[in-house]
Amino acid sequence: MKKKIVIANDHGAIEIKNRIIQHLEKRGFEIINLGVDQDQSADYPDKAVEACNYFLNNNCEFGILCCGTGIGISIAANKVKGIRCALLSNSYTAEMAKNHNNANFIAFGGRIEYKDSVEDMLDKFIDTEFGGERHQRRIDKMMSI
Repeated sequence: MKKKIVIANDHGAIEIKNRIIQHLEKRGFEIINLGVDQDQSADYPDKAVEACNYFLNNNCEFGILCCGTGIGISIAANKVKGIRCALLSNSYTAEMAKNHNNANFIAFGGRIEYKDSVEDMLDKFIDTEFGGERHQRRIDKMMSI
């Protein structure tokens, strides 16, 4: 059975969402696409909550959220109990999001020019293991706030 990843986006991130889906499908993941595929306006908080609720109620590896900058949609996701969404900016932040924070969501901006390719950041996040131990203590503190 393929591992599932849920993804959602607003109108500011259609192209990046499609790149992400294509890359993840090549890696063998099943993609649950809750995002928009046309330029019609969509509110990123609604897309974040929809994807987070899907993640929490289904067996997904992790989730991905995309809006124009990735900022608003990641803030909205982090309001949902049980979600740790990291806004990635390069491969190092992708690695640390998994190794230190065991993020269950990552976010990208469709209007952002990244130094590292989105595909490289995805691969780094997916291929990194959670560091456990002292990091879990810190995650527990974050999640209790």
